[in-house]
Amino acid sequence: MRRSRRKSESCFICLGILLAVFALLNRTNGAAVQETGISAAGIIAGEGMQRLGRDDRERPQIALTFDDGPDPEYTGKLLDGLKERGVKVSFFLLGKSIEGNEDIVKRMHREGHLIGNHTYNHVRLDRASDAAAREEILKTNNRIYEITGEYPVYMRPPYGAWKKDTEFCVEMIPVFWTIDTLDWKTQNVQDVLQRARKNIKNGSVILMHDEYETTVEAALALVDEFTEQGWEFVTVDRLILP
Repeated sequence: MRRSRRKSESCFICLGILLAVFALLNRTNGAAVQETGISAAGIIAGEGMQRLGRDDRERPQIALTFDDGPDPEYTGKLLDGLKERGVKVSFFLLGKSIEGNEDIVKRMHREGHLIGNHTYNHVRLDRASDAAAREEILKTNNRIYEITGEYPVYMRPPYGAWKKDTEFCVEMIPVFWTIDTLDWKTQNVQDVLQRARKNIKNGSVILMHDEYETTVEAALALVDEFTEQGWEFVTVDRLILP
């Protein structure tokens, strides 16, 4: 068991290193970062390991991702709607938001959603010291493990800012995005829907935040609309790993 775990961890470490380095080449362009991630995974494990952006599946796949939660008011409503529709998404949690909302995290895990790390205090990792960055990540990882019994593998760096040449870079796989809905800025359902419709393609990773009523409404509307059109909603690991 330990040998198998070490082998798995080594795979994640290698993937994390390459994704982190490639992401720094174009930190401000989410789509470009995601494309370099595709190439990086191909280098590590061949074509079969990284499926993001491929068009050879029967149904095109997209991933809804939510940052900054869990929110005590709106995350539960979002989970209700997702459960009703049979859809799984990816949540990147802030450690400070977990406190007092442990039952919501348990529900996310129980209902099959991917739970990732978004640091503890929403800090820019590229501006933090190595020690501070590691603490931000490990503190949140430990809280998630205490609640779910599973140690997170994926993380969403706040602002998409990923830092190389420090030990924390090799501990997790960074997950960026290809569509930023700017839901936090506009808090307008139709605006969020339009941004997603305009840029959607097979393998898209959609960035949202589960702390706004308008986001919950827009996210569930997206699920209904795109499911009817034949899209399949998956967690981000389904796009990254086979």
